[in-house]
Amino acid sequence: MIRSKRVSPTTPERVSAPRPKRVNAPRPKKVVAIDWTALEHAAFTARKKAYAPYSSYHVGAALLVASGRVFTGCNVENASYGLCLCAERNAIGQMVASGARDPIALVVATDGPKPGSPCGMCRQVLSEFAPKMPVRLVVEGAPRKTRKTDVASLLPDAFRPADLLERK
Repeated sequence: MIRSKRVSPTTPERVSAPRPKRVNAPRPKKVVAIDWTALEHAAFTARKKAYAPYSSYHVGAALLVASGRVFTGCNVENASYGLCLCAERNAIGQMVASGARDPIALVVATDGPKPGSPCGMCRQVLSEFAPKMPVRLVVEGAPRKTRKTDVASLLPDAFRPADLLERK
């Protein structure tokens, strides 16, 4: 049975040309200037909230994303050391929970005397999201000690998502 389209006698039938397919052109990313001083301040503020009753090594991290938002994290220790959460992974978790996926800068603030570096687990997680992201490792004091690096330098042979595709 063939059905015909009903047309109201008072309303003329509308015929419209098909819409052209919309091409999803990549949107230009918002360019955010990196305010390293503000990121350092956020990392030091987060470090004050760390829960480190076993090592007394307080760490804070501040992660800037392309939209300009800053996500912070601090280390959270546990009597079962394997269950500890590092500041860097804590900040990444905050970022992901908010729906962001585009970190562009990281500051890690540690206790002295020299800037501490992210652990191997944190390096791998950071490399998942931004393998070329600039990183500043800082220790509070006068003068402030700072080490400038990036994720790729911290973990040159990171295991990348593409490595999963190369399996046979």
